[in-house]
Amino acid sequence: MISFTVPGQPQGKGRAKIVKIGGFSRMATPAKTVAYEGLVAHAAQHAMNGRPLLEGPVCVELQLLCQIPASWSRKKQAEAIGCAIFPTTKPDADNVAKAILDGCNGVLWRDDVQVVFLMLKKRYSAVPCVTVKVWPQTLRVLQQGELMVVEA
Repeated sequence: MISFTVPGQPQGKGRAKIVKIGGFSRMATPAKTVAYEGLVAHAAQHAMNGRPLLEGPVCVELQLLCQIPASWSRKKQAEAIGCAIFPTTKPDADNVAKAILDGCNGVLWRDDVQVVFLMLKKRYSAVPCVTVKVWPQTLRVLQQGELMVVEA
């Protein structure tokens, strides 16, 4: 299993914008998104420690740990850390997943099309970050209509 942490508040992948370059219109990814995907790639590369890219299908578990608003009372902050309150604000979980998976392209795997199982949790934490766990999908067992993934 490969695991790593992307420090800081989770960020969603920004939508490409139309920009004019040399009189031609083209799509450009926002600089903030490019920087965040670079941070993800750096953390993933450090976790890989020189290992080759993962081949075949992979499973990914993401845990989005969002910053608690400073304006909240101590009681409400404690409830947030204890998972009594969940973050239902930006960033969207699916957009963060897209940024993380795209940032891992060419570092953990050839392309994120290899991800066949994705589990995502979003909650508050005193230290905002994204924790990432990746492992090869080696065995699938159908059990009572549910897909159960067994790691190697």
